[in-house]
Amino acid sequence: MGVTVIKEAGLCFGVKRATQLAFIAAANQSGPVFTLGPLIHNPQVVAELIQAGVTVISDLKQVEQGTLIVRSHGLHPKILEQARRMGLNIVDATCPFVKKVQRYAAALREEGYQVVIIGDEDHPEVQGIKGCSGNEIVVLGDEKEIQQVDLGKKLGIVAQTTQSDKNFSAIVGKLAGSAQEIKIYNTICKATSIRQKATLGLAQQVDIMIVVGGRNSANTNRLVQLCRQVETPTYLVEIAGEIDPHWFKGKHKIGVSAGASTPHRIISQVVERLRAFS
Repeated sequence: MGVTVIKEAGLCFGVKRATQLAFIAAANQSGPVFTLGPLIHNPQVVAELIQAGVTVISDLKQVEQGTLIVRSHGLHPKILEQARRMGLNIVDATCPFVKKVQRYAAALREEGYQVVIIGDEDHPEVQGIKGCSGNEIVVLGDEKEIQQVDLGKKLGIVAQTTQSDKNFSAIVGKLAGSAQEIKIYNTICKATSIRQKATLGLAQQVDIMIVVGGRNSANTNRLVQLCRQVETPTYLVEIAGEIDPHWFKGKHKIGVSAGASTPHRIISQVVERLRAFS
C-alpha cells in the first residue's frame, strides 16, 4: 500500500504560538497556571500541558490566584474582565486570526450592522466573537438555519476561522439576496482553506483517508466531512493505536491529513503504523 500525506498537515501558526506560550508560562510563572477550557482541541497536547503544570478548569470560581492562559480560541470579554478583577495574571494565547475576527465583529456592530457569524454556535471561538459584538448577533451553521431567524436588512458577516469556503459562500449567497446592505469579511483562516483544499484533492485520488486529530476539533471534523462528501471511506483517529488493519482490506492507496492542532510526531506515528501494513 502507498501512503500519501498532505504537506499542509500539522500544527498551524496559532496553535504553535498558544502551546509555546503555555509551556513558557508553566516553566516561569509562580503559583497556579491554568486554562479555562482546553488550550487547543487536542487531548494529547492538553495532557502534556497538564504534566508540565498547566491545569484545565471549567470556571474561574475554581481558582483564587495564579496565571490564566487564554485559550487559542479566545474568551468572552466578560470572562476576561472577571479575571482582571480577580487580580489574575493573564497570558493571552488567542490566535491572532481569531482576534481579527473579534475586531471586525465589534466594528460592524459599531457601524450599525446586524452581525452574522457563519460558524458553530457552541464553539468557544464563536462564543468569544459573540461577546465582542453584542446580544443582537446571529450565528448560522448552514443555509437551512437562515429560515429560522429574523434578520435585518443591514447585515455584517464574519466567519469562524475554521469554516469551509463552500459553506461560507453558500450562506453569503443566500443572505445577499435578502439584505438591502451587506458588508462581508471572509475571516476563514487562509491556512485552513489551503489544508481543506489539499485534503479534498487527495481524497479524490486515494482508496481511503485517515484524518488525524482531536475528536473535539472543529477543523479536524471538517476535514472528515470533506473527504466523505466525495464518498472516500474516511476514518478519524487521535493516535496510531486506534488504527484498525481491517479498514485497509482491498485498499491500495492511503491518504493522510491532519487537523491544525495535531503535532507532527503523532502524524509520523500514524504514518509509520500505516506503512507497517504494506
